[in-house]
Amino acid sequence: MKKNQMELGFLKVSLVATMVLYGSAQGQERTIKGTVTTNQKPIAGVVVSQEGNDSVTTTNSSGQYQYKITGNNAILIFKHPDYSETRVEVGEQNILNIHLQKEKQIDEVVLNAGYYQVKDKERTGNIAKLSNKQLENQPVINVLSAAQGRISGVSIVQNSGAPGGGFDIQIRGKNSLRSDGSYPLIIVDGIPLNAQNNSISTLSSGMLSKGESSPLNSINPNDIESFEVLKDADATAIYGSRGANGVVLITTKRGKSQRLSAELLLNTTVSKSNQFITFADTPQYLQMRQDAYRLDNITNYPATAYDVNGKWDSQRNTNWFKTLIGKPYLNMQQQLSLSSGSEQTQWYMSIHRQEQATPYGKDYGYERKGFNLNMVHHSADQKFSISPTIYYTLQDNNLIERDLSTQIILSPNAPALYTSTGAVNWEDNTFDNPISKLENQYNSELKTLSAQVNTYYQLFPSISLKLNAGYTQTLQEEERTNPSTAYNPSLNYTSTNSIIYLGNVQRNSWIAEPQITWNKEWQKHHVNTLIGLTLEEKKDHILRLQGSDFASNDLLQNISNAKVQKVNEDTRIQYRYSAFYGRFNYDYSGKYLINLTARRDGSSRFGANNRFANFGAIGAAWIFSKENIIQNNETLKKLLSFGKLRASIGTAGSDLIGDYQYLDTYTTATLLYDGVVGMYPSRLYNPNFSWEKTTKLEAAIELGLLKERININFSWYRNRSSNQLVGVPLAATTGFLTLQSNFPAKVQNTGIEAELSASIYKNTSFKWELSANFSLPKSKLLEYDNLSSSSYANTYVVGQPMNIKKVYEYKGVDPVTGVYQFSDMNGDGKLDTNDRQKVAEIGIKHFGGISNQFRYRNLSFSFLVQWVKQRQYSMDYNLSLLGIQRNIPTYMLDYWTPEHTDARYQRPTTGGNSAALTAFSRYTSSDAVIVDASFIRLNNVQLSYKIPLKTKGIESLTLIGQGQNLATITSYKGIDPEVVGVYLPSMKTYSITAILKF
Repeated sequence: MKKNQMELGFLKVSLVATMVLYGSAQGQERTIKGTVTTNQKPIAGVVVSQEGNDSVTTTNSSGQYQYKITGNNAILIFKHPDYSETRVEVGEQNILNIHLQKEKQIDEVVLNAGYYQVKDKERTGNIAKLSNKQLENQPVINVLSAAQGRISGVSIVQNSGAPGGGFDIQIRGKNSLRSDGSYPLIIVDGIPLNAQNNSISTLSSGMLSKGESSPLNSINPNDIESFEVLKDADATAIYGSRGANGVVLITTKRGKSQRLSAELLLNTTVSKSNQFITFADTPQYLQMRQDAYRLDNITNYPATAYDVNGKWDSQRNTNWFKTLIGKPYLNMQQQLSLSSGSEQTQWYMSIHRQEQATPYGKDYGYERKGFNLNMVHHSADQKFSISPTIYYTLQDNNLIERDLSTQIILSPNAPALYTSTGAVNWEDNTFDNPISKLENQYNSELKTLSAQVNTYYQLFPSISLKLNAGYTQTLQEEERTNPSTAYNPSLNYTSTNSIIYLGNVQRNSWIAEPQITWNKEWQKHHVNTLIGLTLEEKKDHILRLQGSDFASNDLLQNISNAKVQKVNEDTRIQYRYSAFYGRFNYDYSGKYLINLTARRDGSSRFGANNRFANFGAIGAAWIFSKENIIQNNETLKKLLSFGKLRASIGTAGSDLIGDYQYLDTYTTATLLYDGVVGMYPSRLYNPNFSWEKTTKLEAAIELGLLKERININFSWYRNRSSNQLVGVPLAATTGFLTLQSNFPAKVQNTGIEAELSASIYKNTSFKWELSANFSLPKSKLLEYDNLSSSSYANTYVVGQPMNIKKVYEYKGVDPVTGVYQFSDMNGDGKLDTNDRQKVAEIGIKHFGGISNQFRYRNLSFSFLVQWVKQRQYSMDYNLSLLGIQRNIPTYMLDYWTPEHTDARYQRPTTGGNSAALTAFSRYTSSDAVIVDASFIRLNNVQLSYKIPLKTKGIESLTLIGQGQNLATITSYKGIDPEVVGVYLPSMKTYSITAILKF
């Protein structure tokens, strides 16, 4: 990524110009007087201000005020905690009397439930919502970063700190035995987003954890209006099989009925890797290496032991973490959004660009740019509306082929990266210089185009027709290059040894969903029904190529110049899905609600015998705060302003098994027979292959106290998933080890979730709001017939949680031999894999977050604290044998020697002690490497100030300073308590944002 300073210069010029305009602008000044009343009675304490001006006044006991306005086209704003905010154009008036006749009501929150909308108080299902105010203007690429720690029941884990990387998102746990069977459904403006990885893992896994890039990287967080999560059966059943693992609904911003307004956002961010681990310095490291040779009875250091035999400088000490991945780097973001509209037509458009560098230097980094355009048009009689949306995003990720985080364990006395002349230093062929890895590159270009249209027509007063249709295309081109220049020149590699790997993934999908709704009210009855049809098709084309033996490295990026060309994969996939669904909602007197949902799904991923399945749910709610016993008691009514009990039960399914799994399939052989390419059978036909099914049960209570200044939600849920799609063992004589089939295994996820929101203090100028959430998930494998003979025999245990590992039981270091000891679990007098019987739980125990927001007039301050209680693999799991030519964390200096027998770690060895080698192998498969990885993180801190501007045409300038991932409290000693494996840790970020509104 080429870094020029145009963006930074643009930010400086914009800010300076704005300040000059702010200080030099002159406008007319005159005094406005008046009285503020309600029901012909004066109101004291009404705050009066001018839009775009930070000066205020308040009405006296007689309701009178006097205020000096500036400029033309002034708008006065009247605010009072007990009344609705009123805005009035002054015009040429000098006396302006205002009547506030209606007491202020709490805005009714409307939730997006996918195919319909529902008021928050009237919902029977579990729907969580984040507004744009909670998500926008944060220095993140992916909206999931902004959502971390804010929603109960939703676990969001960042896979690595690499730009353009992936996220793991689970809604109420893992329902499937398979790792790929728990993805939630993601809907953006009514169009399903590919929830799985776009990247080809064989090309990207060296740089991106799990080889994954998140599909939500294509959505600009600042374009999002709301982010909703559907959790329980009642909320998700209308999506049938697609909603088995929960649903994420994203709605982008829309235009408003107002004059043309523009907003320019400029952001500059500095990021740096978080460091949770320290490594031994050179004296400590050399002592460890010398002890290893001493204990192996080796007195003459080998010629290749450059770190201890005098070849490398023993006085040199390099912090490889800081050198390779600890450098700060700069990020930039710009966005221009326009919005306008009339009573009939509103439109919104944004153009955005975001650039994120890396700690690797050079031109490596990530860039995203694109636009979002949508419009809403209503007919004059409001019977017809049409809302088209289109967004396009181009992501360009230019990274190295393999994460340099794997190189931080180099010997601290290893040579310098460059010679005095600036050349790559190979130190007389003794140093495998990690900087040479920068020659190996991974490049990805991903284009995403999505077009959607939603139409509505009111056929009769109680009957309306809707059509939602859309098309999505993603085109990804990946390239991994391994030129000969990445190797030591002494190997005499030339361009004939250079290799390029190419991957092209093209995904096209369309969806059409016609609906008809009937809405009827009479007396105390309200009925709402919906019937709809879904037709969806996806087509994928995956092509992987390999080229080698080039005439010149200058030709490396053109595979046609390769003398040896190979097609590694050419796959075409078609997926079709159809469904017929209906919803019936009944509301009696606003107190008793019932919601029935049914859906029949069909998927091309199953054989003809089981292609269709039925799913449904029922949800009910009782708003007991509307009962007469509460409404007629003023004291109780003030205390309990809202109370609701709700419950739901239903079934959903899953077809996340991949395509063509039920068919006989054949794979092309890699070897030739008599010059002919052969094929071999790779999968058996199973016409009875069918859906996984999840039965969801939930009970909840929702309370609003003290005029809903305090809101509490408490939920209990239980999900049971059966008919698991797994590989059933077959006799080896069949030629196949397993047959993909449904198995009577049952997985259970239970948990409790609690949410609190409170308005701690509020007056005309100051407001303090708090929100918190807590989730306690639990999982269990309830049933699995003949588990011991299945492919999951060493993975799961009936009656135990789903996130377990079967490991050796660690007993410490033998003070005599100095090697690790383990329990003989089966008592047969020997240690082997049959003794891996101890069950160790790994993963999240509970998680949550607390956020506070303070607002004083135009100044606001907020912060979010996130916590996760969990157990994960320690750094030991990813480290090499203690004693070889690799550095160690400082905590591993507590190792065994004859002089120190009470040690935490075994004797170091260079590889010559077979007992230590075997013990180390068992150690990494024992409970010793599964440790507490809990953390409390100051996730986000934000301070903003809105400066009203008197300059004509400019409404305001908002300055925002914030930090992301600022501090983490953890006892975990590793790369990162959140990032699994040795990948780039999470980033600490400082950001400055300027927003100009016109």
